[in-house]
Amino acid sequence: MKARWILSAAAVIALLPISAGALEVTAESIAEIPETSAYAYSLYCANNGEYIVGKRDSERLPMASTTKIMTALLGLESNARGEVTQVTITEDMYAEGSSMYLAAGETVPMREMMGAMLMVSGNDAANAAAIAIGGSMEGFARIMNERAAQIGLADTHFVTPSGLDAEGHFTTARDLAKLMAYCMENDDFAQLDGSSAVTVDFIEPRGKSETYYNENKLLSRYEYCIAGKTGFTDLAGRTLVSCAEKDGVRLICVTLNDGDDWNDHEKLYEYGFSEESLSQPERHNGRYSVPVVGGSAAEVYAEAGEPPFVCVGQESGVTFEVDLPRFVYAPIEKGEVVGAVKYYTGSIYAGKAELTAVESVSVDDTQTGYLENLWSYIRKLVKRFGGKKDGG
Repeated sequence: MKARWILSAAAVIALLPISAGALEVTAESIAEIPETSAYAYSLYCANNGEYIVGKRDSERLPMASTTKIMTALLGLESNARGEVTQVTITEDMYAEGSSMYLAAGETVPMREMMGAMLMVSGNDAANAAAIAIGGSMEGFARIMNERAAQIGLADTHFVTPSGLDAEGHFTTARDLAKLMAYCMENDDFAQLDGSSAVTVDFIEPRGKSETYYNENKLLSRYEYCIAGKTGFTDLAGRTLVSCAEKDGVRLICVTLNDGDDWNDHEKLYEYGFSEESLSQPERHNGRYSVPVVGGSAAEVYAEAGEPPFVCVGQESGVTFEVDLPRFVYAPIEKGEVVGAVKYYTGSIYAGKAELTAVESVSVDDTQTGYLENLWSYIRKLVKRFGGKKDGG
């Protein structure tokens, strides 16, 4: 397969040869897809957005407390923006099921409450965040669904902040994987969700402190697991979303209605890490020239920096395309970015290496004076013939 190029023949000239073939990157061994007990699952590579393997991963299903992944994200973002940084508990925030056992009149910091909610799946904490941020359960659900649309979760609809069964409350294994990958880019979420425990120092009553321990057993069972969220309802069964990272490859695993989820996640991760490898293509040794307008030199030469590490499947190679403008304006500083070499795994964008100027090009004062005189002349013509006449 030949590499793809975005080049203007008149504007960009390849001065040194580069490889014309696709950059092959493959895993060393072939692994069989493991059998699981999950009704539906998805294994997703967060490095490049590739769904590695799945089963019924586009079917809309109940998600139970994995809902709280979105609730925690919105709570942490609200706290970070300084909007809702603490919550005073009221009786309408109580909920059935798993709980942090928050009492009316207590005031807790939002960040730590969201962390503890992720630890023990507290439905009361989810309700508290929802009412504090959205004004009501319905108001918060609207915010959840708006954010889902922004992230690109086309088959997800939220009704409750906790994940208790409700009509119209659903997602897919694919959407949950994408959501988890998105949330792991939030430093607060990643740090809290990957913790073995979170301590909440209550604002009211003063002096009260509670430590909540993480119920995600995969954190201690599987050495590469760095975060996750459990869930269970009678309708949804056992649900689990987790994140694991090995040698720079970050994978997300989602299982829905799975009675053996701990083991299944481990098996799927082992499969994923055998199929996926994080590799760095060879650095381009090509040098390109780009015409310079108004410069002391007619062109500037550019070369590529270090290529990115890319996550590729066993049967997918790496292709690239060179993206440069038709021309640039002087002055150009040495090291200034003028283009990029873009890398793809299949049709998925995987990263870029910047093309930077290898030398500086100053402004040609002679041309500058000529251009200034030209623009001055044009402005005079416009004013003379295009302006409003006296008495008009």
